[in-house]
Amino acid sequence: MSSRVKKTVLVALAAVLLVGVWRIQPSLNHDRDRLGLTRVTPLENAPPVLAFTTVALGGFRGLIANALWIRASELQDEDKFFEMAQLADWITKLEPHFVQVWLVQAWNMAYNISVKFKDYDDRWRWVQRGISLLRDDGLRFNPNEVLIYRELAWFFQHKMGQNLDDANMLYKQEWANEMAEVFGKLKEPDLDELINPQTDDARERYQLLTNRYKMDPVFMKTVNEQYGPLEWRLPESHAIYWAARGLEVARQNPHKVNQEDLIQLRRVIYQSMHMAAQRGRLVANPFAKIFQFGPNLDIIPKTNFAYEQAMEEDAANREHISRAHRNFLRDAVYALYLHNRVADAAQWYQYLGTHYPDKTMIDDDPNSIPSRTTLDEFVVANAQVDVSETDQKKIQSAIEAFVSRAYQSMVIDQDEQAAGYRLLARKVRTSYMSQLDETGAKRIPVPPVEETEQIILNRLLDPDEGMPFEARAVLRTKLQLPAEGTPLPATTNAPPAGGTNAPAAPR
Repeated sequence: MSSRVKKTVLVALAAVLLVGVWRIQPSLNHDRDRLGLTRVTPLENAPPVLAFTTVALGGFRGLIANALWIRASELQDEDKFFEMAQLADWITKLEPHFVQVWLVQAWNMAYNISVKFKDYDDRWRWVQRGISLLRDDGLRFNPNEVLIYRELAWFFQHKMGQNLDDANMLYKQEWANEMAEVFGKLKEPDLDELINPQTDDARERYQLLTNRYKMDPVFMKTVNEQYGPLEWRLPESHAIYWAARGLEVARQNPHKVNQEDLIQLRRVIYQSMHMAAQRGRLVANPFAKIFQFGPNLDIIPKTNFAYEQAMEEDAANREHISRAHRNFLRDAVYALYLHNRVADAAQWYQYLGTHYPDKTMIDDDPNSIPSRTTLDEFVVANAQVDVSETDQKKIQSAIEAFVSRAYQSMVIDQDEQAAGYRLLARKVRTSYMSQLDETGAKRIPVPPVEETEQIILNRLLDPDEGMPFEARAVLRTKLQLPAEGTPLPATTNAPPAGGTNAPAAPR
């Protein structure tokens, strides 16, 4: 065969192959799009040169994405976050399965760009954009990527839940308002109502939960039973939800997950549960027109189990987790005592002593208080009152603070907490007075707590300088005092400082 004939045959063969590729390319693109293997749609709102290059190069979209990623990294180093956000948006359209871009872009919005604004509302909008980017788009294209679930849970736990951003209270308030649209203003959201909506209102709220927030009420109920009861208007609960979703995805795709990812997801859960145990309950204060946080004491046993499970599964970090676990137990004992659940506090104090013999060391300082203490002494030490202090004014100031908090708790129907504060005020005074003659030094005695209570009460009920009228009326009713304008009796009818013990926490 001559050279000319050979070239003709090769050209003809190439033409046949090109025609064949042209015929099957639409089918291949359709299958790739259906299986989510790649994006074949052109970029939107991109510069003409970029859009043309993308269409022209077709399968070389990855090369363009790499070039944009390099430029985005340079912009980040130069603190040009807005320009970087635009480039990252194009990269996610070019390569929607490039997980790292979703993570970096969402972090950039929620953390780097948000803090560039002084106005808290502007900050909140950027935090929302970071969360929605992961939840609405990142998971839509990458439903089995555990890293996206972990990052989404971290945003709720850290950016919204913690107080490192000075706009954090606005974040919590705005999120509580949004969740109130889903769950109403019930103290305990009714998940069963959303699982099987029977009314138009329930069906509308179900659509809001599933379409806007991409949450499954059935899985929410499972999470609530395993880790709760949770307050779904607070960010910690949503951190637990998304971390739990990540663990569920990991169990379904074990070949795509490494052990470090699982450890980080579990860490988000037990840390968020610890936070919820400390302040995972919303307390309405209609007089101040704000919401306050209260501890979620009912999840203490489950939080304890989460810590123990983490220590068992993560041997490499067992010592670090055990320190956090010990701090959690200390907080739990103090919170239970403060809410007048003294019997439960005693049980967990015994548990603390069994697992951590150095239970009475505050902040790991062996010289802080004696190595063996009673529950009362432990609680007084945690109240950060140095009972060996000779300054009577310091002790009296602490007692006044506890008494004032007790009355404020009564006003918002937190009677257990009020009784706990009053009991703690008496324990602090008793501890101080017991040391008056031990050293032979003459100390100034502290007045009886009843006298301090009367002084604080007169101050709070003062029409000019005290609480608002509605709050004063509630306090008078609680203490069975006469109506305003009638002189107060010499002593009030406040409930006994010990109060009535609440039911024991579930074991």
